[in-house]
Amino acid sequence: MTPPLRVWAPHARRVELTVEPAPGGAAIPDRTLRPADGGWFVLDDGLAAGTDYRFRLDGGEPLPDPRSRWQPHGVHGPSRVHDPQAYRWSDHDWRPPALADAVLYELHVGTFTPAGTFAAAAARLDHLVGLGVTHVELMPVHAFAGRHGWGYDSVGLFAPHPTYGHPDDLKSFVDDCHGRGLAVVLDVVYNHLGPEGNYLPCFGPYLTDRYRTPWGDAVNLDGPGSDEVRRFLIDNARSWLGEFHVDGLRLDAVHALVDTTAVHLLEELAEAVRALEADLGRPTLLIAESDRNDPRLVRDPSQGGFGLDGHWVDDLHHGVHVALTGERSGYYEDYRGLADVADAYRHGYVYRRRHSPHRGHRVGRDPAGVPGTRLVASLQTHDQVGNRARGERITRL
Repeated sequence: MTPPLRVWAPHARRVELTVEPAPGGAAIPDRTLRPADGGWFVLDDGLAAGTDYRFRLDGGEPLPDPRSRWQPHGVHGPSRVHDPQAYRWSDHDWRPPALADAVLYELHVGTFTPAGTFAAAAARLDHLVGLGVTHVELMPVHAFAGRHGWGYDSVGLFAPHPTYGHPDDLKSFVDDCHGRGLAVVLDVVYNHLGPEGNYLPCFGPYLTDRYRTPWGDAVNLDGPGSDEVRRFLIDNARSWLGEFHVDGLRLDAVHALVDTTAVHLLEELAEAVRALEADLGRPTLLIAESDRNDPRLVRDPSQGGFGLDGHWVDDLHHGVHVALTGERSGYYEDYRGLADVADAYRHGYVYRRRHSPHRGHRVGRDPAGVPGTRLVASLQTHDQVGNRARGERITRL
């Protein structure tokens, strides 16, 4: 049996477990979970690995587990119990390269190979080693609605997308990367949830309409019930780093994480991950994407920072793009070409409390004292390709 099942449903009076019978098997009666403190409900004796189940709140429709590790039938289907200890790792002596030495390669599992699976991607890792890659950065692999997608509309944050393979297939991919000297960084999206298959609001106040993001309601990080929402995200980060042996996380668009508390979610997350490192016996990475040029992301909390390891910045890219293509539309109107390339190399940020014509206000802060090795720069990423109608890459342009 696996550990007890737990679900947070603070507004529910009764939570029942619905087990899917095996094909041809007899129906299994629903079981009632025991209420616990803080809006939690618990099934103490757990379920056998491989069991399909859902939760029913106050007699409503059965819903998948918000913390499901495996959704073999998609995000609308039942959750399946997965034993996180079943996989036998071979990376016991693994130590990842430092961020200062990193050459990151963005890899979308669904398009990296014709098969679009973890197993197929693992078969091509020697190609990446030959390129000189040190860190494979997986674009989001969390479960999302449908078969194909970028992964930025994820809703099952704890479960790998079933089209890509079984959870143990992802573990095997990470294991194979480590065996070839490649670290793995996973892109995670904590600033919003996808529009289809998002059952989290049925369970509790995971979202709030007090703030809006480009994707709709914001994640509730500072309102009633937000302690457990924050815990959900931090536990998610720890699960990828611990259970799946991922070496780091790339945190998508952290400027959309609206948090007015005294200890920002990012600082709390960094604290939790540093504590996890002691248990893992290896370092991890937290790299934040933000377009605000805010060095607090990577400054130490003793200096008023959040204590993250890296900041994904776009100023160098934008300067190079304008220099090579001459394009000046959209956010490219803020850049002058080679002059900004030089500025980015000297200072890390081009926009350091400088007025942005595109945004209509000042942007950024001087990152004085921040080592350049904490800034992750690129010639092109999925964002710049995906934001173009035809998806041209810089080599085409």
